[in-house]
Amino acid sequence: QQMVRSDLAAAGVLFTIDTETGFPDVVLINASYGLGENVVQGTVNPDEYYVFKPTLKQGFRPILHKISGSKEFKLIYDIGGSKMVKNVPVSLQDRSRFAISDEEILTLARWGCLIEDHYTAKKGRSCPMDIEWAKDGQTGDLFIVQARPETVQSRKDPDMLETYRLTQRGRVLIQGRSVGEKIGQGPVRVIKHVENLQDFREGDVLVTDKTDPDWEPIMKKASAIVTNRGGRTCHAAIVSRELGLPAIVGTERATEVLKDEQMVTISCAEGDTGFIYEGKLPFEVERVPLKNLGRPKTQVMMNVANPEEAFSLSFIPNDGIGLAREEFIINTFIKIHPLALLEYEHLEDASVKTKIDHLTPAYTDKTQYFVDKLAQGVGMIAAAFYPKDVIVRMSDFKSNEYANLIGGRDYEPTEENPMIGFRGASRYYDPRYREGFALECQAMKKVREDMGLTNVKLMIPFCRTVEEGKRVLEEMAKHGLKRGEKGLEVYVMCEIPSNVILAEEFAEIFDGFSIGSNDLTQLVLGVDRDSEIVAHVFDERNPAVKIFIAHVIKAAKAKGRKIGICGQAPSDYPEFAQFLVEQGIDSISLNPDAVLKTTMKILEMEKALSV
Repeated sequence: QQMVRSDLAAAGVLFTIDTETGFPDVVLINASYGLGENVVQGTVNPDEYYVFKPTLKQGFRPILHKISGSKEFKLIYDIGGSKMVKNVPVSLQDRSRFAISDEEILTLARWGCLIEDHYTAKKGRSCPMDIEWAKDGQTGDLFIVQARPETVQSRKDPDMLETYRLTQRGRVLIQGRSVGEKIGQGPVRVIKHVENLQDFREGDVLVTDKTDPDWEPIMKKASAIVTNRGGRTCHAAIVSRELGLPAIVGTERATEVLKDEQMVTISCAEGDTGFIYEGKLPFEVERVPLKNLGRPKTQVMMNVANPEEAFSLSFIPNDGIGLAREEFIINTFIKIHPLALLEYEHLEDASVKTKIDHLTPAYTDKTQYFVDKLAQGVGMIAAAFYPKDVIVRMSDFKSNEYANLIGGRDYEPTEENPMIGFRGASRYYDPRYREGFALECQAMKKVREDMGLTNVKLMIPFCRTVEEGKRVLEEMAKHGLKRGEKGLEVYVMCEIPSNVILAEEFAEIFDGFSIGSNDLTQLVLGVDRDSEIVAHVFDERNPAVKIFIAHVIKAAKAKGRKIGICGQAPSDYPEFAQFLVEQGIDSISLNPDAVLKTTMKILEMEKALSV
């Protein structure tokens, strides 16, 4: 039998389902250098990759997500030594690289799909798989070394939606990779050595470097588990899932930061990142049966900003995404002003360069970092809701918000009122930001054409005039995003009185409208929505605002254009939702926590109105 020399290359684990949410349409791959035992045992924090199965099978290259793990050690054969194997340090240069190439990621994902399809056909039902793989360092070949059915997420009840939600947040002590979607609480018990296991008590939060199979009896007593090392396919993660416990792995320093008897809250309910909060924080658990929930004629969509929550949110009954915000992705995952990346070689501030270098070690072309990260963030959201529409709003930071990005202050004006200043469409064709917008366009093109996520529609915010809309569309076309080509639809936010008054003209150049009720109310009533002094005047239910909304819905319908709303008012005020339904709006897009209750209200309204 041939020995696969992964000690000279890399190895890891892949699942053909998302291990935390049960989202079925992705392959999750963990990879690290050396023998795969380190990934399984949680000795290292491995790389993590997601690949989208439906468009992979269509021939696209849908790598949705790539996170480089720290990969501190690799397990190799102890040739000439006293042991069979040994762990040796990995160089800083290799640690900053991904363990395998994009082509190898895609190959493993394709093989995962083939194996899953084989066992699904054999069993006559969906059969997600848990697979171990290895790469031979002598030949460069990839091998599948083990495959077995996944046993946790595939057994969940699809007709019951269970949601954990913190009702108050506190001080974050440390964070890592979340396992599961639950919240746990209890006193910390740091276990550094196996001989201290007898100190562990029922209900403690187990905090350790990593876990081994012989730790399982005390893991069953834990209220939550936290480890320094390991990825989401390590022993601690797998056992936690089987036990239904929240766990956070790969924190790196939990055993140093957390102290015995310290009361903490472990939250895995906020996406891929798990947070350990100080104290016992209040939280709620909502369980909603989905089996008999009807669908209203009015589409109920969602507003989503965080890609890490997308897979989980996809299980809420919905008609797609009415507003996917770029700002959260740029602020949280990219963190750098696009122009600072474009002009990296000419930056004079050494501290800015250092921060950029810290975030982009794998990139010689710094602009590609922006394109990849934005594409991956949008790709995660678009994949979660595929093939339903996902309307992505191009960046709508105000100049003061852009200035807060790394390197941003050198590129942004100081404005007295950024809310109605250099924002939205006005930036996209202006020489001061045009090249930054080009990177946004490249990212969206990558999502649609490389990943195959053609359910993405693009939306232009704060477009003041029809002429400005035309200039933005011309700018997009320069970068391969031509409205009408390859099915691309471009919407416009309806949030300025001119969008309403000239709705017919805007309808000539855009495919649809999304009413931004916050800005529209602000500009119709002349109220600064950031001012607490006049906050009592701000009300979307004001007759003047409702006249504008009724007018634009009628105008859009007359022109055969889709029209929706992506403000909070329909979920806050049932009478406002009823007004929208009466006007015949196509879709209402809501924050996720309001979707179910508002859906039920809309069903009642449509029944009463005989819609």
